[in-house]
Amino acid sequence: MNPRFLRLALLLAALVSAGGFTSLTLRADEKVKTPERPPLTLKVDPKAINRDAPDRISYASIVKKTAPSVVYVFSSKKVKIATEAAPFFNDPQFRRFFGVPDSDERSERGGRGNRGGRGESNPVQQGLGSGVIISSDGYILTNNHVIEGADEVKVAFGEPRREFKATIIGRDAKADVAVIKIAATDLTVATLSDSDMLEIGDVVLAIGNPFGIGQSVTRGIVSALSRGGLGIETYEDFIQTDAAINPGNSGGALLDVEGRLIGLNTAILSRSGGFNGVGFAIPINQVRTIAEQLVKTGRVDRAFLGVQTQSLDAEISAMFKVNQGALIVDVQSDTPAEKAGLKSGDIITKIDTTAIRDPRHLQLTVTRLIPGTEAKVEYLRDGKPATVKVKLTALPGQKRAGGDRNETPETKDIGVLNGVGVGDISAELREQLNLARRIEGAIITSVEADSPSARAGLREGDIILELDRRPVRNADEAVKLSEEIKGPKVLVRLWRNGSSRFIVVDESK
Repeated sequence: MNPRFLRLALLLAALVSAGGFTSLTLRADEKVKTPERPPLTLKVDPKAINRDAPDRISYASIVKKTAPSVVYVFSSKKVKIATEAAPFFNDPQFRRFFGVPDSDERSERGGRGNRGGRGESNPVQQGLGSGVIISSDGYILTNNHVIEGADEVKVAFGEPRREFKATIIGRDAKADVAVIKIAATDLTVATLSDSDMLEIGDVVLAIGNPFGIGQSVTRGIVSALSRGGLGIETYEDFIQTDAAINPGNSGGALLDVEGRLIGLNTAILSRSGGFNGVGFAIPINQVRTIAEQLVKTGRVDRAFLGVQTQSLDAEISAMFKVNQGALIVDVQSDTPAEKAGLKSGDIITKIDTTAIRDPRHLQLTVTRLIPGTEAKVEYLRDGKPATVKVKLTALPGQKRAGGDRNETPETKDIGVLNGVGVGDISAELREQLNLARRIEGAIITSVEADSPSARAGLREGDIILELDRRPVRNADEAVKLSEEIKGPKVLVRLWRNGSSRFIVVDESK
């Protein structure tokens, strides 16, 4: 992974956790009101496994029952230059976590020439990954990075092999979860378990499409729970496992010994790019919450409390006689926390029924809730326990540009860069990215997968400098200009990897 973007990911995570991150969203496809789809009907079995049962000699019966719900996911997008590489380099997970550059980066770094043979120019880049069927009518879970920026997504499974073109229903880049759908019925559906009941040492099975060689099953144990701070995603609460996970397993299933889905395989830690016994999966409880929102509305709305917190060190723990929780160091004005009476020095110990371990866990717990939820917050003040009801709001600073979902199909001139989220460049972010003071603009925080901007090559971490040769100094100006420019084409000047470039986004396509 490019160290620059690793620092960016870490900083974005810290800013969101602190509640100080501002995101202005230029939403995609807002010409018409998006109809709400019927809610997902999921197959769920929340009971705990029998941890006292003897170890199985064979998992063949479990695999036969569950493997049909795991599929291959293929994506393709137009690129400028192809690469001479092994097939597994096509997995977006491999490029993302193990330093293999994408097409634009290969061009900038002086990759191999393109004169004949295996190095020939190829206008289409293929990606591969895995997915899990969660409804009999074709809804499928996968990782966002498997389908991000794709022009076309296909799904294949079964013997004889069946192949379908997939539609991207929604994606959440901050948690690396996406939902796609195929036009099929009577599919084999995965049964979801309760990932909060997992324990370190539980046996797990990983099913996916490693290296593109075909469906494979590996076995291991849960090595650790609630892994975070890795800089992979904004919201990290990974299950760590030593079940073999390799490039191509992205979006595949992590199952318990009963064959129930407990996680979505997403990343590995490796210096060589191969399996080293440290793999990560997103807990299915987190995935489920995101998937239900994506299917219903096509987006994820996260709740907001409005506090900045820090971990409890030994001295503070001893003083307050508490071993875990999140110490409030600041309460932002006009937020749910301030309105509920929370103060600096309070220690949040529980949200509803969830005991809070540390600030990261508090962030994860709050953002899993839907804005408008009234949550019960338990805390300590001066060593005494207290409880308050807090009505959570949405993460602040989000704006829509280029129209509203309630507009009619006849509405014209809705603006440009629909589907792009932008934020201001803070002093901390400027320092982390080593940006000169002369660089002003708005940093891209998200790009919807099916938007013209994504297809044109805009991506998270880019800094918008100009729109149609008009300077952009901050996120508000980016939103304002995007609403004023009629399009359908817009010339975007941006800053990426230490240099500026122009990209044309054509929203008529």
